[in-house]
Amino acid sequence: MKQLNRNKLTAALTFGVLSAVGVCYAGDNLKDNGNMKEEKKITQTAGRDNLGSFAPDFAHYNDDVLFGENWNNKDISLKTRTIITVTSLMSLGITDSSMKYHLENAKKAGVTREEIAAVITHNAFYAGWPKAWAVFNLAKEVWRDNAAAAPASEKENYARTIMFPVGEPNTAYAKYFIGQSYLAPVSASQVKIFNVTFEPKCRNNWHIHHAKKGGGQILIAVGGRGYYQEQGKDPVEMKPGDVINIPANVKHWHGAAPDSWFSHLAVEVEGEETSNEWLEPVTDEEYARLK
Repeated sequence: MKQLNRNKLTAALTFGVLSAVGVCYAGDNLKDNGNMKEEKKITQTAGRDNLGSFAPDFAHYNDDVLFGENWNNKDISLKTRTIITVTSLMSLGITDSSMKYHLENAKKAGVTREEIAAVITHNAFYAGWPKAWAVFNLAKEVWRDNAAAAPASEKENYARTIMFPVGEPNTAYAKYFIGQSYLAPVSASQVKIFNVTFEPKCRNNWHIHHAKKGGGQILIAVGGRGYYQEQGKDPVEMKPGDVINIPANVKHWHGAAPDSWFSHLAVEVEGEETSNEWLEPVTDEEYARLK
């Protein structure tokens, strides 16, 4: 029993040294050289300070190998190492104060707020969505000053709520829209898929997807709130997860609700002799009936 308890204690101390002390030394070993940050040699004594007499071998591996040789290896940059460390801890579900230390060191190593958001979002698909939420809550604290210095726009705030990119202004089809829309290609081969984003009150004109056989379009709502309407029918409210199957040769329009951004994936259905016909705008009177 005593041996078991000692093993547990050793494991706990091992984890504590690795996660809570480790890379915070790395972040402090950056010095300014003009506009660049020059990496100084990283040194670590936490192993010997805390476990020198209790677990000397581990202390040696921690101070001399992990942080002595590994963290000072120049094959990859310190910035990259901090990103790898954050990703590894997130994958393991370690989202306590030790994760915050590593996030702080990632920031010191030059990782921007936008970059850490992209890193956490990417890893969420592999490590799990709840872990991403936990890490984001810590990252928001670490990069709080950056957010305060540069307030996000409505578009940026909305973009953070959806998993697909908003994309660029939809200038190519702007004449067929009332208001500002954005277009982001999601798939350009096999089946063409685009994420279309509408600012509040934005909608496209009435239009028809013509086809001799097959054809049409599928809309998959992925953010905000919007509407779809076929000619002669009542408008259908769309929220994330809703799917609309649009047959070929049916006159319709779609767009955002008056008080909300809206995004949907537009999936082009293969068919024979397909074409799009753009028609008259949705009038303000028609649109004003929406809630």
